[in-house]
Amino acid sequence: MPKLLRYTGKDLQDIHFTDWLEQKPVALHQIAQKWFNAIKHSGSETEDIFHDNYPIVCVDSAPFAYINVFTSHVNLGFFYGAYLPDPTGLLEGSGKHMRHIKLRPGVNHNEKEVLILLECAYADILQRLIT
Repeated sequence: MPKLLRYTGKDLQDIHFTDWLEQKPVALHQIAQKWFNAIKHSGSETEDIFHDNYPIVCVDSAPFAYINVFTSHVNLGFFYGAYLPDPTGLLEGSGKHMRHIKLRPGVNHNEKEVLILLECAYADILQRLIT
């Protein structure tokens, strides 16, 4: 199991989600807001932070998911996504640990499967914190 990443102190930025979102393409605001809220409410121990100018959700300072907004899509990312079950192939990326889902306006995303991945990511970080 990889070493657990933690964000504390100088890693944190004093940015508010709504201020950050206002700087992004308007067509992507609803998607970003919806999925950031889903991450934040995925468990009772979550805390949202900003690091590297994008919102991240952690448990005990350990990040497990993030949102980032690009020109034409929103990434819903998972810090340990390479270890998550993904039977429907929603996850993209080839990094050692991280994976993401590209969410685009007007595209029907399998919300049930996205929520399952989010639940798995939350369960995964809780497990990593106790081992």
